[in-house]
Amino acid sequence: MVVEFGVLGGVRAQRDGTPVDLGHPRQRGVLGVLLTEANAPVPVERLVDRVWGEHPPRRGRDTLYSYLTRLRNVVAGLDGVRLERHSGGYRLTLDEQTVDLHRFHDLLTRARTVRDDEQAVALFEQALALWRGEALPELDSPWAADLRATLGRHRLAAELDHTDTALRLGRHTDLLPDLTDRATRHPLDERLAGQLMLALYRNGRQADALDHYHRLRTRLADELGADPGPPLRQLHQQILTADPGLADPAVGAKRSRIVPRQLPATPRLFTGRTTELSELDRILTTAPDGGSEPVATAESENSPVTVLISAIGGSGGIGKTWLALAWAHRNLDRFPDGQLFVDLHGFSPTGQPVTPDVALFGFITALGIAPEHVPSDVDARAALYRSLVAGKRVLVVLDNAATPDQVEPLLPGGHAGTVLITSRHRFHRLIARHGARHLDLEVLTDTEARTLLRHHLGTERLDAEPEAVTALLAHCGGVPLALGILAARAHTDSDLPLAHLVVELRDYGVDALGDTDPAVSLPAVLSWSLRHFTDRQRTAFALLGIAPGPDISLPAAAGLFGLPDRETRGTLRKLVDASLVNHDRGDRYAMHDLVRGYATTIAHSLPEAVRVAALERVVDFYLHSAYSADRLLDSRRPPIHLDPSLPGTSVLSLSDDPAALAWMDAEHRHLMAAQHCAATHGRHNVVWQLAWTLTTFHDRRGRHHDNMAAWQAALDAAVHLPDPATRIHAHRRLGLAHAALGSPDKATEHLQHALDLAQHQHDPVQQAHAHYTLAWAWEQRGMHRDALDHAGRALVLYRSLGKHAAEANALSAMGWYAARLGDYDTAREHCQAAMALYRHQDPAGEAHVLHSLGWIAHHSGDHQQAVTRYHEALGLLDSLGHTEAIAETLDNLGHSHVSLGQQAEALAAWHRALRLYRDQGHDDDAARVQRQLDALDPIEAP
Repeated sequence: MVVEFGVLGGVRAQRDGTPVDLGHPRQRGVLGVLLTEANAPVPVERLVDRVWGEHPPRRGRDTLYSYLTRLRNVVAGLDGVRLERHSGGYRLTLDEQTVDLHRFHDLLTRARTVRDDEQAVALFEQALALWRGEALPELDSPWAADLRATLGRHRLAAELDHTDTALRLGRHTDLLPDLTDRATRHPLDERLAGQLMLALYRNGRQADALDHYHRLRTRLADELGADPGPPLRQLHQQILTADPGLADPAVGAKRSRIVPRQLPATPRLFTGRTTELSELDRILTTAPDGGSEPVATAESENSPVTVLISAIGGSGGIGKTWLALAWAHRNLDRFPDGQLFVDLHGFSPTGQPVTPDVALFGFITALGIAPEHVPSDVDARAALYRSLVAGKRVLVVLDNAATPDQVEPLLPGGHAGTVLITSRHRFHRLIARHGARHLDLEVLTDTEARTLLRHHLGTERLDAEPEAVTALLAHCGGVPLALGILAARAHTDSDLPLAHLVVELRDYGVDALGDTDPAVSLPAVLSWSLRHFTDRQRTAFALLGIAPGPDISLPAAAGLFGLPDRETRGTLRKLVDASLVNHDRGDRYAMHDLVRGYATTIAHSLPEAVRVAALERVVDFYLHSAYSADRLLDSRRPPIHLDPSLPGTSVLSLSDDPAALAWMDAEHRHLMAAQHCAATHGRHNVVWQLAWTLTTFHDRRGRHHDNMAAWQAALDAAVHLPDPATRIHAHRRLGLAHAALGSPDKATEHLQHALDLAQHQHDPVQQAHAHYTLAWAWEQRGMHRDALDHAGRALVLYRSLGKHAAEANALSAMGWYAARLGDYDTAREHCQAAMALYRHQDPAGEAHVLHSLGWIAHHSGDHQQAVTRYHEALGLLDSLGHTEAIAETLDNLGHSHVSLGQQAEALAAWHRALRLYRDQGHDDDAARVQRQLDALDPIEAP
């Protein structure tokens, strides 16, 4: 029997999880007093005082005795619990660990003495979880009120201790909601205020942290006539100066603990290939030059791992991916630092192989780098990737590669992991340059093929019809993919004799030639297997072959088929059961390249109207869903008009910004493929709208190459659209994309086109936008005079149009360009005018103006004013999470501190800027800041 008592949140008792009836509230209150004094005698007078206080009932003792009698009867049925009368009063004898109040104090003692913070946090959380509400609410005596107040202080102290410990572990994001609520309930608690400020700061909300301090200081002065204490004042100063000591202490540890696990599931019915598996084992443990001397392997704990590449060659359908995954899962212990996997789709019938920059993006984010910090340049991505896996025992599986160019940027550098590549080609360049070992894969032997069928169908069924089994194996020619499809058909009709399948194949015209080329044997098996499907299922199979993207989600498939989700799921399940479609754990559906190629062939035999309608529906699904996501990512963008989606098209409903980003991340390749599909079918407006819809996401994620590709397609489509504004917008966006990728000549060319078209169309809005963007492009080239001229023209137009937000942007730009030209008075005037328009309307705009004012003050010789303005800018930028601007502002701040002789402050600013530049892959900026650090204090430089 398990007995538990509660006081925290009301007096209660449970026996084996079932509540025990303790009577009415006052009687429960008597038990509560005894529980607080467990195992100690409580005199009758003390009981009366604690239950009723100064106003007991006329027959208080008699009433108390009746309560005690009833309680004695209740606890008599509970193991290990006794209520007895002694000379000193009444005593409740029990195990104190069965009472939540005593367990709470015990857990707190253990939490405050344990040395490990992880254990301490767990103990604090166990203690706080015991609270169900106010302690002992059944009594209203002064003693009960004092007890509640005391326990409340203990609870708050426990919460504060827990928060301190959790902050040391870097859990500021999880803590923030409770801290905010707690600070509202305890507005004058300085320790709590400090914890909230630190959590806000570490969550990138420096301005909110500083604002909370100012509100607390005002309240303390108004209500207590006091100032914040030294610890809080010191924390305020550290936040104000972005002291590196406040950085999340667990960032490095957390990043080092990230272990990617990207391998798909183990092949369910893998069999045979013992020779090849042994050869892969041998390759891993021998020198890369082919010698017999062993080298450092993934099993060597204290040695670097030599890069070994095994290219598994062989035709499609031969089982290369199965072998790679089977070997990888059998050797997971050799790679404790993780496994990275990418299907490069090198031979996809869609003709859209995965590019190295896309694969690197997936690897880098899997290794713990936030997507917004991934560099846009492919070489910078490759360098960051190599840094992240340096010295780690990581397995990298590059599946379905087409060329060495697709593979080489994905190879770790130096001694950093093991790489396994599958391809239909032999990569001589990789063998020559990187010591790759080539492993040819042949069709399954007769024994291996029989074993595979036995796994599918069982020994009894195969032994009953040996001649039929031999004939079926001949039809498949040892090709695992064909064997799997045929076995799936036999498994589905478990009562069907195998001999009947042989006859069926022959009647259908599938000759048992034993051809080992899947391109010959597989289509015949596929054609035969499809005859058992309904017309709807055969159509769905064909449509999957032409769907945009490498795989498909259920909602997208519903749009493709024009069916409700439930019917779509049922159709897909039939295809999965027949081994025609694979269903992964991410609820996505994919086809083997050879199966998809066959499906594409079948799709072209469908009526054109069916194909076109299906593709229009699925493209509409991607467009409308992406548009909804974009509205969550930036609701302030002026909307565009979309035509209604076709009947039968579902549109995904996303809840918030993180959900929108996650969906766009998952579907990005499909969205780009959908744009290509729309272009192929002449849906020019959809092509343009998809480029527009993807822009915020591309900017947020730094996907400048994709942004340029999307807008190039949009420009090609805009030529066919009646509204000239679409061409102007496309030219302008292409110019921005080229500028972001460091091609200023092409940028200005497109932007000038945009301006010329806008002038020709007498469109002042587009003219203003073009001038403003041209100013930025000229500034990127260092041509500040031209930049100032274009910004001034944009300002005149924006003012005439009454666009105050755009006017503020133009004024801010003019201030910056004038400052770069050395006209500091004019620059300051423009910035102050911009600030008046930005104030409380656009924090990002305010931050940029403050940065400009800091730069102006520094170059005017007012270094203290510069420091003030830079810190004000940082407060806003931190709250917005604009890491690139933060790094630049810190970089400039350091120079102002140096000018003031504040070496420690300069070091702090530049160290933080250095970390941000490195995280963003800005190697040139990082190297320059490192030189500044070395020159300032070589000893303290990292």
